[in-house]
Amino acid sequence: MSGSGGRSSGRGGAGYAANSYRTHALVLRTYKLGEADRIIVLLTPGHGQIRAVAKGVRRTTSKFGATLEPFMLSRLQLVRGRNLDIITQAESVTPYGQWIAQDYDAYSAASAMVETAERLTVSDIGEVGELGERGEPPRPDGRVEAPSQYRLLHGALAALARGTHAPRLLLYSYLLRSLATAGWAASFTTCSRCGAPGPHRSVNVTLGGSVCDDCRPPGSATPAPATVELLAALQSGRWEVADAAPEQAHREAAGIVSGYLQFHLERHLKSLSVMDQSP
Repeated sequence: MSGSGGRSSGRGGAGYAANSYRTHALVLRTYKLGEADRIIVLLTPGHGQIRAVAKGVRRTTSKFGATLEPFMLSRLQLVRGRNLDIITQAESVTPYGQWIAQDYDAYSAASAMVETAERLTVSDIGEVGELGERGEPPRPDGRVEAPSQYRLLHGALAALARGTHAPRLLLYSYLLRSLATAGWAASFTTCSRCGAPGPHRSVNVTLGGSVCDDCRPPGSATPAPATVELLAALQSGRWEVADAAPEQAHREAAGIVSGYLQFHLERHLKSLSVMDQSP
């Protein structure tokens, strides 16, 4: 969904109107602040990742209601602040969070998705500046403008809410695509080192996917052919192949995608760890 408002160029002593802007936003995470407020982490199509304060949101009389809960798509009015913006109005657009919360696997998958999106669009990791090959460098104010990451997350949360595919498959597909959007596309149809056409028997996370016998370094994984086929289908969106994959391929694919994500983010996602522990 599009429709982000433009930000005014007001500076320093400019008034309220000059520092006020409207945008659609997906809620990634919330933190308690003081006795009644919350910090809301948002992903927007035109302003990148925003951290803003919702004053009084934890009071039962709050005008914001459930519009600022994780996974919700909302239309917001904000005022630019020195360190944190301030949310002054919030209107629900699509209550993805309410629908996703009804299914444990969907909720777990969505949690891993938003944690990944938060990490890939935050402006304080050094690699973000190198993601410019996708046309999304940091802005002068330090924010990362990430419309493609916003669209990708929006589509993934909508698919989870609708239950179009198994939540875990939607998660693995989202993770592969979000990394590809960030400039770290894996290859499962050709050798990631020499480009020889596949399919190939081995996968090496540090080399970026499948590797041929000539390029295969020691320690490479040798998943089942169905697993490699599933990984390629998840990355390209061939859901007729992904939905038909056997359960063993799901389990092997989960380990490979998790390892690939951890290698590039240099951390293991807490929400993904929880999901890995569930049956």
